[in-house]
Amino acid sequence: MEHSFITYKDTVFSIIGAAMQVHSELRWGLLEAVYAEALSLELSDRGISNMTEKLIHCYYKHHQLKKEYKMDLVVDNDIIAELKSVAEIVPAHRAQLFNYLRLTKKPIGLLINFGTPKLQGERYGYDSIANDCVLLDKDMNIVPRTVDWSHDT
Repeated sequence: MEHSFITYKDTVFSIIGAAMQVHSELRWGLLEAVYAEALSLELSDRGISNMTEKLIHCYYKHHQLKKEYKMDLVVDNDIIAELKSVAEIVPAHRAQLFNYLRLTKKPIGLLINFGTPKLQGERYGYDSIANDCVLLDKDMNIVPRTVDWSHDT
């Protein structure tokens, strides 16, 4: 299956660079909302369109639902950046981003954590055919899932 995640590489690189600048300037441990506002300003200063707390429509079987979600940050209308300021990224944070990607059909999601001394982040792509999210490496290639051989007979 062919994916076009690579087309977002430069924008993702710019978002991560902007997040690194914000983290360097503000350090770690502030409220998530502070980082969201600062990252939005940094992206705007770099000429990258973005909106904080953007209401995103959700879909079910190609039907628009009445429920809308507030995304932390939507960049270029295609990339969802879910921001955290926590001690560590946990599966519930990934699930939140995955749900946003699946419901909105956006192709790229970034999970960025400002809550540690070193900025943390993960890149994900949304596979609309499988309705699943896949981990992406720095080159926007799909990272293969490991196989658990312990249950094979």
